[in-house]
Amino acid sequence: MNASAGAENQAAGTPKTRRRAGKRVGPAVFVTSLVAAGLLGGGAAAGAASLWGTPAQTASSAQTAQYTPVIVNNTSSVNAVTAAALKASPSVVTISASSGSSGGTGSGIILDAEGHILTNTHVVTLDGQAEAAAIEVRTSDGKVYAGTVVGTDPLSDLAIIKITAPGLVPATLGDSGAVKVGDTAIAIGAPLGLSGTVTDGIVSAVDRTIETASSAVPSSDSSSAGQGSISINVIQTDAAINPGNSGGALTNTQGEIIGVNVAIASAGSSSTAQSGNIGVGFSVPINVAKRVAQEIIATGAATHGQLGLSVKYKASGTSSEFTTGAEVAAVTPGSAAAEAGLKAGDVVTELAGHTVTDASELTAAAREQAAGTTVKITFQRDGQDQEADITLGAATAG
Repeated sequence: MNASAGAENQAAGTPKTRRRAGKRVGPAVFVTSLVAAGLLGGGAAAGAASLWGTPAQTASSAQTAQYTPVIVNNTSSVNAVTAAALKASPSVVTISASSGSSGGTGSGIILDAEGHILTNTHVVTLDGQAEAAAIEVRTSDGKVYAGTVVGTDPLSDLAIIKITAPGLVPATLGDSGAVKVGDTAIAIGAPLGLSGTVTDGIVSAVDRTIETASSAVPSSDSSSAGQGSISINVIQTDAAINPGNSGGALTNTQGEIIGVNVAIASAGSSSTAQSGNIGVGFSVPINVAKRVAQEIIATGAATHGQLGLSVKYKASGTSSEFTTGAEVAAVTPGSAAAEAGLKAGDVVTELAGHTVTDASELTAAAREQAAGTTVKITFQRDGQDQEADITLGAATAG
């Protein structure tokens, strides 16, 4: 990335805070009010919010999350949603995080019998406010266990925590690459602290790009106001997702996990107000989450690709509200982009199979890959389409 740019692929000279609903010229959504699904929260477009409970809520109130098991009163008329919920619910947990007088509740997905649980970074860091929050986990049978953080990955807003407990039921992971618009989507988690809540809808869009506030904990020599934002590719669904669903499961009708609920769209413009479901929720695709989770479990951290350039928006016309690519403003010498032969003035239109129409989509496509991965990049130079292989560098969360 250009040393003068705040983040790779950021529009040159354009503050990210300007990229709001009604001001955008590309398809990526800016999450202005992140409501964590895991801390009584959710995030979305036009003001997306993380699905996490209010960091301002007291630790004591976070402990009041209600436990209710999945009950089937009439086994002769079980539908697909009921069947999926019965299969997946034992693998979904409620997470309580607290630090001092602040706390909240979120959700998580059991990955293995060793007790590794996948959730959101914003859940375990209280939206980036706590470096070492106290973690407790309530399993589907109502039992509570102390949890420890194995590692966080702010660039994907994913994290792994671990508990020691008998009889854990690992989730069955699906293939998010096979998900299509119109598929039934089922969300399972603890919205508003109500453990074991099941809602359903459809997959509204795949490969959607959103921007949301980083949940990285600021270093001791920086302030929380300077954390910036991250760009991630997500599955969009209209299944009801609310604060507390963060880190919970999005499943298909077979009860297989296809996504990790991370944010919901908020109709309001306030970055502090907690918002409820308006039918626009977002989940990190499980194929991406699985790769990140495996790296965190193995090493305590995950890697992400970096191009080594800064870009600006390529508008389709002088007064157009639409963008048609990410125009390279500068290339860092010795970077992945430089090695692939990219130059200032090139317009990137595709990376790793993802269509690129603006800077956020380019960033998300690069970050989705592990560092060192070689992928195809398509760009226009002097009006001609060109293609090259690019071996991605390593991004940092700083």
